[in-house]
Amino acid sequence: MLKKISFVILLSAGLFSIHAQQTIPFRITKHNNIIVKTLVNKKDSLDLMFQIAMEDASISPERQRKADHIVFNKEEISENNTVQIGKLTLNNIRFSDNQLAGHEADGKIGTILFGGKAFKIDYDNSQFIIYDQKPDVNDYQPIATLYDQEAFYIAADNVIDGDKQQEAYFLLQSGYSGGLLYSNDFTAEKELDKKLKITGEKTLKNSSGKSIITKQGILPFLKVGNSVLKDVSAGFFVGDLKKQTVNYFGADLLRRFNWIFDADRKTAYIKPSKYFSAPYYKIN
Repeated sequence: MLKKISFVILLSAGLFSIHAQQTIPFRITKHNNIIVKTLVNKKDSLDLMFQIAMEDASISPERQRKADHIVFNKEEISENNTVQIGKLTLNNIRFSDNQLAGHEADGKIGTILFGGKAFKIDYDNSQFIIYDQKPDVNDYQPIATLYDQEAFYIAADNVIDGDKQQEAYFLLQSGYSGGLLYSNDFTAEKELDKKLKITGEKTLKNSSGKSIITKQGILPFLKVGNSVLKDVSAGFFVGDLKKQTVNYFGADLLRRFNWIFDADRKTAYIKPSKYFSAPYYKIN
């Protein structure tokens, strides 16, 4: 009898180690940004926006809370900080100073949260999950990811004109509240100004009088893996100054899926979230 009990205990322990994981709660703002409550260096309580397109952390000059215990050098860098999120403690975190963050955020924190492990962005339950072992992805669809210079890229098919699909790579950008933001090259090559239905336009000028024109349009269809999103909000730049070098897959689209990223950062697994058919975010 004792052997059976011991065997059951060992088996249960083994199953626990296979599925061992940590969770980090977050909240989503009305601007689609993910906010994590942190305690930095055991003194500074800061709301940090999760930025999937970076690894380390930063402090915003527009922060609402004090960050007096993060000491920066002349290069505006602070090394060896601790960040506590609930029961999780991260050591040796690097902060940069004076980087703008999203609404309601005192700064940003990136994928250093996950320590190089597989992780899940669970929009349904407003939490991150960090996995010690390979997660269960049976209900998810795999898509290839390119991880380059701290950022994830995925391919998606754009239906711009009729039923013709145009593949493009998008940088996953959780700091951009909207849907798609196209690069200058893609905008010019596909003549988006002529082919998309335009819903809004804003003109800004710099000190030299050169104009930056941002336009919002509607992309009829976007195919991500086997999932198809309709009438997607899509922005692009026209005018004298055009500095958008890559396509963005923004926070409004990220929230429409639950995501699991492999530890090797070569594959993401996606499944539609409860926000999949939600109204699109409007850029002011």
